[in-house]
Amino acid sequence: MRYLSVLAASMLVVACGPAPEPESEARATPEVAVDPYSFNENYRDYLKTLSSDEFLGRAPASEGEDKTVAFVESKFREWGLKPYNAEDNNYRQQVPLVKMLPSQVTDMQLDNDDVSSLAYRTDMMAWTPRVQEEVAISDSELVFAGFGIVAPEYGWNDYEGLDVEGKTVVVLVNDPGYYTKDPELFKGIAMTYYGRWTYKFEEAARQGAEGIIVIHDTGPAGYGWGVIAGGSPLRFDLARDNKNLDRVAIEGWITRDSADKLFARLGSSYEEMQIAALSNNFVPVSLETSLSIKVNTKFEYLDSPNLIGYIEGKTNPEEHIIYMAHWDHMGVNPIDPDDGIFNGAQDNATGTAGVMALAEFFSSQPQPERTIVFALVTAEERGLLGSDWYANNPMLPLSHAVAGINMDVLNVYGPMKDMVVVGYGNSELEEYLAKYVERQNRYVAPEPSPEVGSFYRSDHFNLAKRGVPMLYAKGGIDHIEFGKEYGQEKRAEYLREAYHKPADEYNPEWDLRGVQSDLWLYYWIGDELANSTDWPNWYEGNEFRAIRDATAGARNE
Repeated sequence: MRYLSVLAASMLVVACGPAPEPESEARATPEVAVDPYSFNENYRDYLKTLSSDEFLGRAPASEGEDKTVAFVESKFREWGLKPYNAEDNNYRQQVPLVKMLPSQVTDMQLDNDDVSSLAYRTDMMAWTPRVQEEVAISDSELVFAGFGIVAPEYGWNDYEGLDVEGKTVVVLVNDPGYYTKDPELFKGIAMTYYGRWTYKFEEAARQGAEGIIVIHDTGPAGYGWGVIAGGSPLRFDLARDNKNLDRVAIEGWITRDSADKLFARLGSSYEEMQIAALSNNFVPVSLETSLSIKVNTKFEYLDSPNLIGYIEGKTNPEEHIIYMAHWDHMGVNPIDPDDGIFNGAQDNATGTAGVMALAEFFSSQPQPERTIVFALVTAEERGLLGSDWYANNPMLPLSHAVAGINMDVLNVYGPMKDMVVVGYGNSELEEYLAKYVERQNRYVAPEPSPEVGSFYRSDHFNLAKRGVPMLYAKGGIDHIEFGKEYGQEKRAEYLREAYHKPADEYNPEWDLRGVQSDLWLYYWIGDELANSTDWPNWYEGNEFRAIRDATAGARNE
């Protein structure tokens, strides 16, 4: 049951008593709102169930997946959501995946008198994105291509005049703004899409390179070498018909020390070449050596579903708003199965339960003018693969996607004054958020570490880079009762002790008042967009603005 009361001056004061249920056509607006700390009384149960040991860590293509799918589908059906797969009357969009385990990776052999080879894991990490049992490159010339960026909106092209066919490019991590801290260069310290290593791999393939190597540096990368070389080499990708033959043959990283050794042959160093790459007059430089390497890989194909239900709009059904979260986590630790379930309570049972709570609530409201899509995607932990598949195979044309809201690792530590926007300054959706945050007597805050590029590391990114404005925001650290220090301690504790560890378990003592108030914000934004003719956009200068603008014509056809 939802208890209604007239919105008080402060949205952060718990309502004192119940009020009558709204009439059938009344909508839960900010002026007439439920207790701000109680969006959906079932949220805790959904969170507890999804993160229970019974669900075995919700790994794709596992018994845990089967339990997750059955649970979510039963609720979607109970609430009357229309199914993605109407023909078979289920909510599953199957995502074809391929699991790739390198069985052999040779050291990188160099045609260099001073440095004859770079050792696997110690000096370098490499793999092939191609679905082939053996991939090798031989005597591929190494070329330093600066940041490996082609960004027309910033007037930047590291590949200008460079023919990289048959060559392997060596590039810096992050983008020029990080190194200069100049807010007029790219976005200053805040990473752009062009700073992500995934972009650099994609651009090298577009340029026709045979291979690409990113130079690791802890500061601009945002993590140490151990993150790259210390874990399992097992990788996942989408199972594409072309077996990824449009990708470069070899992708990888080398350490900063290894880069210094390569640059020494030119009488230079990593630091000097980094400075040179920031110059307007930078020209790619041959490293006067060539690379040879071979990778053997074993493959296994599997399927895992995105779970998609929707409420059809009554006036403009093709125009739609998307709520998104990933349902998957990391499964059971094969090394210690007795005490090794990666329950993923915060990451991301919190977000999955959030999408479910919103779906349940919207299903009790009057039919919206536009369609509302509830997408729970798979294989986020394997590289944002479920959302990538959806973005390439959307239920409705993305040119008609009004906006989206992503939920990943929601706040379980109580009510916060701040609502943190990951990727702050990107889109007009922040203006909708700010309006409703103010009504809760809270404030919008940018993410504390924009240089690590968190905006590009969750599922919304796959829709964003196809032009759809996406909001990724959640309760921050400024606790209403205990202040910022408490919030910072709880976040640090989670990252230190529970993130991607079996310790990420449901805690019945969690204070879910904060996430309940955040759910109201997600609802109000989606509800306004679903019942208006607005088309929010990326801000001028954003790397996705041109893509969004190009879709306007398709909407009007």
